[in-house]
Amino acid sequence: MREPEALSLHIRGTPNERQKLFFASRARYTAYGGARGGGKSWALRRKLIGLCLRYPGIRCLLVRRSYAELKANHVRPLLDEYGTLLSYSEGDKILTLPNGSSIALGYCASQRDVLRYQGQEYDIIAIDEATQLSEYQFSIFKACLRGTRDVPRRMYLTCNPGGVGHAWVKRLFVERNFRGDENPDDYLFISAQVYDNPVLMRADPDYVRQLESLPQKLRDAWLYGRWDVFEGQFFSEFDHDVHVCSPEKIPSSLYYFVALDYGFDMLAALLMGCDSDGNLFAVKEFCKPNLTLSEAAREVSLLCQGYNVRYAVASPDLWNRRQDSGKSGFEVMQSVPGMPPMCAADNRRVPGWRVLREYLSPADGASALRISSVCTELIRSMPALLCDAMRPEDASDEPHAVTHAPEALRYAVMSRANLPSPMPAANNTFRFAKKERSLF
Repeated sequence: MREPEALSLHIRGTPNERQKLFFASRARYTAYGGARGGGKSWALRRKLIGLCLRYPGIRCLLVRRSYAELKANHVRPLLDEYGTLLSYSEGDKILTLPNGSSIALGYCASQRDVLRYQGQEYDIIAIDEATQLSEYQFSIFKACLRGTRDVPRRMYLTCNPGGVGHAWVKRLFVERNFRGDENPDDYLFISAQVYDNPVLMRADPDYVRQLESLPQKLRDAWLYGRWDVFEGQFFSEFDHDVHVCSPEKIPSSLYYFVALDYGFDMLAALLMGCDSDGNLFAVKEFCKPNLTLSEAAREVSLLCQGYNVRYAVASPDLWNRRQDSGKSGFEVMQSVPGMPPMCAADNRRVPGWRVLREYLSPADGASALRISSVCTELIRSMPALLCDAMRPEDASDEPHAVTHAPEALRYAVMSRANLPSPMPAANNTFRFAKKERSLF
């Protein structure tokens, strides 16, 4: 079979310095962006066209959350710029070039949508606005990046802070916090701001002024590309400089207890301390998936070693009897040596988040909650938690990976607002005085 011949085409436009870095990247996964107006869409389209021209017969996939967004932001501009070169099939949702290269058009509005791509193979995958996709969806697309032809296998992502995928994009590309078989050499992040895009600044100076006039937190995310503040953030008041401290800054004389959120997908256990003024401290944490109840209890008992831990507050569903054993999770965990006395948490969500906000809100220049810097999962999860789209006073359950440690912290603060019944009344002195701080 005769191989398709290479095509040549003059691609109009001059890339800026950040776009040049994006075009030159040879990393397996390249993320580009971080702020609005950085020229992400322009660069992504030209990268795809360039690869299609360079490698005849290459198979590309261009993905966005919805097909309507994809059509408006990419299909129409591609046809306007390269209409004589591209053939477009609305029914098949594919763009083809005369040399046999193609760009399939995909969307992923829900978790189910990604399943249509299982088993498919692509040489190049481009994901526009990657923070709008979950880590699970990203993992499915990663598995599609394969083939037998001698062509590069690359994935290109554009992104802004915020969205359901904020946490995994930040972890991989900004923080470079890798897990398991993730190879650091495979990942490259190219940060770009509107100030890196002189074409837009000259053509639309009003857009730049609009970004500069936004409220501070929104301006930090959209103009400067800060990943610790973004639109839709549930705990916008969380401030690393205010709420995180070194372990040496945590008092040694505290009233200790444990708060835990257990599921087979993740155990999140926090060793908490309370001082005589009602201030709370997250001293240590243990977060790990795929633990049985007894294994989880053993890990909690190890977390408590060396501390006089008075109780462990946990989700009430652990008191439900399980059909397989006839025992409740509480009975299984409580039977493990070293497990502190357990009590059921007040797991009301909205009141619990309100109480936690009270602890986060600085009073007289100081926060009533401090988190040790060793609690890396809690520190990562708190600013990544999103507002529920239907109930803004509640936190979203997606991305689910960042919900476990904050849930445990919510149980912790509610156990101090409503002390567990097994505790002596004398310990009520550790609660906030109502005249000093309102819990609601």
